[in-house]
Amino acid sequence: MPAEQDALFPGKQFISTVLEALETKTRMTGVIAHRYLMRAAMAGMIVAVFYIVNYAIVGVCDGLRIGDTSLAGLGKMLGALSFGPALVFIYYTKSELLTSNMMVVAIGHYYKRISTWRALRVLVMCLAGNFAGGLVFAAMYRFSTLVEAATGEQAVHSVAAKLHYLSSASGIGDLFVRAVLCNFMINLAMLLIYNGFIREDWSKIFAMLISVFVFAFLGLEHSVANTVLFTVVGLTHGIDVLPALGNVAVALLGNFVGGGLLIGGYYAYANDDSRWLRRQPHHNEAQAAT
Repeated sequence: MPAEQDALFPGKQFISTVLEALETKTRMTGVIAHRYLMRAAMAGMIVAVFYIVNYAIVGVCDGLRIGDTSLAGLGKMLGALSFGPALVFIYYTKSELLTSNMMVVAIGHYYKRISTWRALRVLVMCLAGNFAGGLVFAAMYRFSTLVEAATGEQAVHSVAAKLHYLSSASGIGDLFVRAVLCNFMINLAMLLIYNGFIREDWSKIFAMLISVFVFAFLGLEHSVANTVLFTVVGLTHGIDVLPALGNVAVALLGNFVGGGLLIGGYYAYANDDSRWLRRQPHHNEAQAAT
């Protein structure tokens, strides 16, 4: 019976690992909330560093040419690759990132391990910490030249494109879909890491690098990354606050659908063996009768 159960519900270890992680997050946000905020702030700092690396690479390549051919496309690819290690650093420093926590609390809520209120507490505290970390580095960038010249131009151009989504209903729909796909990719990588089938660190790192490359290269929308970017550009170049808040709000909703529902809710239900176990006695009795 256990072998059959493992074959029918191969993601049980994934669920178990996520629920263990949820227990830690729930306790931290209660008894040592300030340390949880510190972990979340570190994730925001890491994103702030790698975002600038990304735009620096894009800016350099945008100004290079081979004959009449621009290397802007190569810069976009290399920039997306350079952003990938951000998730790796966040994972291995045990920092707290809002978008992966969306999956964790969704699974916990499905299995009744966390209430709606406590789930919101975890997410809100994580977002606050992510923002605070990004704000610290944005303030430092304000007094440096790191976000000037080509790097600053690329960052400002990216912000303008992100805020433009709010100019029409179709743009908001586009933003929402990009946010859904973004966190679907991020939490797909976390699924591979938590499911117990991948044990080597290099395999985990590769999964994270690929997932972030896909979202960065395609221009998908990550609520935390956008929050950090808007904070950096806002302090260094200025930003229209209301559209920025609107972008983050839509991205948050889309990210929750992509990571919380399409990964968390989907795999929570797919690996729920409770109804199957309740039916087994009747199934066994029917087999014995024949």
